[in-house]
Amino acid sequence: MSPNPLVIERYRRHAAGYDGSAERTMGLRRQAIALLRLQPGQTVIDAGAGTGLSYAGLRQGVGLQGRVLAFEQSPEMFALAQARVLRERWTNVWHVNETAETVRLPASADAVLFNYVHDICRSPVAVANILSQLEPGARVVMAGMKFLPWWTGPLNLLVWAKCRPYSARPGDLWQPWSEVAARCTDFTWAPTQGGMGYIASGILRADFR
Repeated sequence: MSPNPLVIERYRRHAAGYDGSAERTMGLRRQAIALLRLQPGQTVIDAGAGTGLSYAGLRQGVGLQGRVLAFEQSPEMFALAQARVLRERWTNVWHVNETAETVRLPASADAVLFNYVHDICRSPVAVANILSQLEPGARVVMAGMKFLPWWTGPLNLLVWAKCRPYSARPGDLWQPWSEVAARCTDFTWAPTQGGMGYIASGILRADFR
């Protein structure tokens, strides 16, 4: 059974205050965008774009001749992203209210950002669908939460509790990057936030389709 209805319901409650709560991880968001190494004229995917907080940084990377392609399954979060695009009059942002498992983008992309979208990253169907719409050799960057080392024991209850309000899979945090990493080369990750988070990057395998 798909966890998407549960996630949509949870984000319905969080949408209004999401931008404020995301302030504490804006530094990591900027680091993740920098790891994409975007070039003017490129196309980049923002997977699970939320309220569109990454749009400005992604647009800065691809320039006016590039494109940002994005999707968000929460109607409430997408409405805020749509309002942001209209307010800023961004003409090179294409986005849609759709799930990661079924979204079809209007063009292939040179890079993809998975920023704090744990449920998408743990869905093999979603990961395969998104990565299949990238050019071979595309850059893939991820950031999110993860469990602390097993020997920290009860401290992982705190990590679980922080993830649960936003995720249908808060117990699946040991290697949240594994589905994506299996389809990449040169994949590396590093801990953030005292070990409760991670940031990772890789190159899509040329033979992945």
